[in-house]
Amino acid sequence: MNKSLALVSSLVVMAVSGCSSQLDNQTASGSYDYLDAEQSDTFRTPEELDKPEFSRDYELPELSSEANPNLVGKKIPVTSPALVHPLVKGSHVEEGTRQASVIFDQVDDSIPLEQAIWQTLRSFLEKHEVPVASFDQQQNRLVTEYFVASEEIEDEDSPWYALSDDINADRKRKFAFTMQVKPHGRTASLTASLVDFKEERGDEVKDAINDYEQRREEVAILNQVIAHYEYQIQLDNTRRLAEIRQGLQTELGTTAQDTPAIIVDGQYNVVWPRMLLVLRKLGFDVKDLDKSNGLLFVTYNGEDEGWWGNLFSGDDELLEQGDYRLQVAPQNERTTVLFMDDESQPFDSQQLSEVYESFSKVMSQDDLDI
Repeated sequence: MNKSLALVSSLVVMAVSGCSSQLDNQTASGSYDYLDAEQSDTFRTPEELDKPEFSRDYELPELSSEANPNLVGKKIPVTSPALVHPLVKGSHVEEGTRQASVIFDQVDDSIPLEQAIWQTLRSFLEKHEVPVASFDQQQNRLVTEYFVASEEIEDEDSPWYALSDDINADRKRKFAFTMQVKPHGRTASLTASLVDFKEERGDEVKDAINDYEQRREEVAILNQVIAHYEYQIQLDNTRRLAEIRQGLQTELGTTAQDTPAIIVDGQYNVVWPRMLLVLRKLGFDVKDLDKSNGLLFVTYNGEDEGWWGNLFSGDDELLEQGDYRLQVAPQNERTTVLFMDDESQPFDSQQLSEVYESFSKVMSQDDLDI
């Protein structure tokens, strides 16, 4: 008798204790008695009496034709709205839009914005092992195969005395991503749309969801793409920083116009930021710069900074203190550095060879301070 009582007591405690379930957090709390309420008759006044005036302040509006009449009681979702998270630098959302969309602005000029977005999306799909069902480059529309997710969810029909009320559910979702690019090519929007949905709960198959659930699915997948985009940017920045810190080999050569120049064995996007470090180490101050044209306006101070101080000094000064200009330009997979005076007159071969040794030593040094 005591054992039976203990077992029953334990089952009761398990049923009424514990944290709120996921279902409880998604449904409205309180009584649902209003579902059984009936419309009362209007106030009827005898014909021989005057009808009183009634206030219409609390009159319920008519149900819109677009409203879902099934969203009542426990079926009304009370979770917070799904919001798009524009984590990528230069990204934002358009206020008032009901689509799962994000707008990107061109920040990095090393790759066209449209190409960068599609590369990020394909990389995201490869990471999750989801094939591309179709890609229409003319329409800027990509459709995925199914994302498959297995999870345990609460069984609403589970009896209170069941030891476990969780069942396995497989969700399959197929999305379409559409891009709209502005004519200037420096702004583009990416929109995610759910085109197919299936959920299997044991023998039960669900192939339709309401507007709220669809919105959450679309925003969730778009936020994952945005987060992957930001991760790729951070990863590229880390790799690029490592390349900037790594020494680069140089040699004397000429530009495409046969002007004497220093050839750096590195791509322009790596050589350009490294030039700022090299010039600082050599005693130059950068007064102005224009990355798009590769121009650097500098002043050589000839100041003594440790062992770097005598690079351009000696019995015969290699450079006079004053203003100079440098032209940095891409040349296939390498980069040319052209030294000029303040009148944009390029150094001749003799002048450049006198500067080259010191420049080459610093450019080839590893782990320059950032």
